[in-house]
Amino acid sequence: MIEVLKAGLLMSIQDLGRFGFRHLGVSQSGAVDSCAIRLANTLLENNANDAVIEITLGLGKLLFKCDTVIALIGTDMQAQLDGIPIYPGWTYTIKQGQTLSFKSARNGFRAYIGVKGGVQCEPIMGSRSTDLAAGFGGMTGLALKEGDNILVQPYYKNWPKRGAILPPKRHVIRVHPSIHADLLTEHELRSFCETKWRVKPQSNRMGVRLSNEKLTLSHSHSLPSLAVNPGSIQLPPNGEPIVLLNDAQTTGGYPLLGTIISADLHHFAQLKPGDTIAFEYVDNDSAVKAQMKIEAHFKQLAIALNNAG
Repeated sequence: MIEVLKAGLLMSIQDLGRFGFRHLGVSQSGAVDSCAIRLANTLLENNANDAVIEITLGLGKLLFKCDTVIALIGTDMQAQLDGIPIYPGWTYTIKQGQTLSFKSARNGFRAYIGVKGGVQCEPIMGSRSTDLAAGFGGMTGLALKEGDNILVQPYYKNWPKRGAILPPKRHVIRVHPSIHADLLTEHELRSFCETKWRVKPQSNRMGVRLSNEKLTLSHSHSLPSLAVNPGSIQLPPNGEPIVLLNDAQTTGGYPLLGTIISADLHHFAQLKPGDTIAFEYVDNDSAVKAQMKIEAHFKQLAIALNNAG
């Protein structure tokens, strides 16, 4: 067991997400940073979809009630194990009775704790992810709170010290072209890419809201609802784009400026209020090559770990 002594801003159980139910109105959920959860589970030799603890902003504290091994991945939250600093990108052996605490995030927004064997909660619709809006999944269907006990399998064997880095950050995010290019003007689409957008404080796991004081893309277009996915970039009438994330609704009636390519969507997990981001449209070949580069990163990691023994 891991007891939550302090939950911080937001702490929840997530895996890669809940797929195949969007036609029923069920959101994807899952870790916003898919690369981070993959890295954690790879370092621990877990199954790729084992559940982890997602921590937003920091300020949490956990008590380990059994021996285990963890992988700490994501942004630096000035973590300490029994008061001794530890760093993201590495595995750590944990002994019963130790506490893991976090201060505030430094250069990003989310960190992930992978545990040897994964978090052991009951899958719902094939996933252990917490759907915070609908109130199911995870431990209780809710964000973790003080006093919650997270079920994990004890691990008493020695585990080698392992480390790895995440794919590098991008400041210009690649986007599939808009399906509403005929509706939106060429000026609007060009302006969208020529502008640096600032992340608004109202952003959350449902979507990253963007603004720019010098530019407005306001409009009066009205559309029937259509299917949307994580990565869809909605343009509300106020002209401030919303990049939909894991907990977003399954349909929407706003025009779409485009869709974030799959290789770049994980970057939005680490954007905090006040950060700036820019966009560029790319073709499908570029999107495929970008995803292949992500997969090559993890293949190289697997080879390195296998050779390390």
